[in-house]
Amino acid sequence: MRFWDQVTVHVRGGKGGSGHRSWHREAHIPRGGPDGGSGGDGGAVIFVADNSANTLEQFSFERHLFAADGEEGGTNNCTGKNGVDLIRKVPVGTQVFYKDQLVADLSQLGARWVAARGGHGGKGNLFFLSAERQAPDFSQEGQAGDECELRLVLKSVADIALVGFPNVGKSSLLAVLTAAKPKIANYPFTTLVPNLGVAIPSSRTQFVIADIPGLIPNAHDGRGLGIEFLRHIERCKALVFVLDGALPADETDGAPTTIEIHKERALSQFATLLDELRQYSPALLDRPSLVVFSKCDIEENAELESLCAGELKEIGYNCVSASSQTGLGIAQLLERLRDLLPEQTTSTEHVSTN
Repeated sequence: MRFWDQVTVHVRGGKGGSGHRSWHREAHIPRGGPDGGSGGDGGAVIFVADNSANTLEQFSFERHLFAADGEEGGTNNCTGKNGVDLIRKVPVGTQVFYKDQLVADLSQLGARWVAARGGHGGKGNLFFLSAERQAPDFSQEGQAGDECELRLVLKSVADIALVGFPNVGKSSLLAVLTAAKPKIANYPFTTLVPNLGVAIPSSRTQFVIADIPGLIPNAHDGRGLGIEFLRHIERCKALVFVLDGALPADETDGAPTTIEIHKERALSQFATLLDELRQYSPALLDRPSLVVFSKCDIEENAELESLCAGELKEIGYNCVSASSQTGLGIAQLLERLRDLLPEQTTSTEHVSTN
């Protein structure tokens, strides 16, 4: 399954209708004069930010967006109808590029942008009637509408991004923190698209959490799924690094992994995540952040937080433990997440909660 977060479309505004050239014909009026009406304006192609879709998949089937032409003018000074605008909904967070230059950023619900204006209708010969020109025998052609190729790029709009390696429990955390229902399974890369959910802590101040597909080493160079989705982190105001708090069996002989070895693995994994974000965009590391040890449903797993807290604190990161299975620490985690955000900056109006 492909996640459509980037697509190129060909847009064209409608052609204006041509003006009409005609003469008034009526009994007993030998000199009726010109009566050709003007043509209607062509329709425009308009993008509207809407929360009914969260991908650009519709444009993979509709690459050519052409608005309707205006009607030609008629006799008796009849003006042609304007062409109907072609309005297409795009997900909130869609950016529009023309020749690699950003020309529109539809990051607010209901934002509208005219992608291609329609051409003006031509004037009929009646328009050119004057004292000096009593019998104009000409009219105007309608103007062509704007036409170009545009690149649409979707960047998810969320307040907080859950960042981590595959299968560390990001989707499970999103499910218990919000009303979202992401795919959850015990194998890597179960999250193939960014999932968004609305969290409501006890303060009743809502905010949006995005579950970003799992990163792996060298994701910024195109390995795994990371390069496709790192752009979805850019709009988030805060980052939550999710580390696997469960003690795994040793990969070689099945012997239990010691807590010290697990600590080294967790810190190494965290360092890799920081490096991937730094390679993609160093500015990401300046945002408020929190480290969450997931799957801490038993005492042995919960020890990891206390073992890592000191070293994480030294480099400027606080950490907490949580369990999606038992609910341990979830209420406290909600409040900690809310504290990461500045007041009055949440993005819930951008995301459908259905």
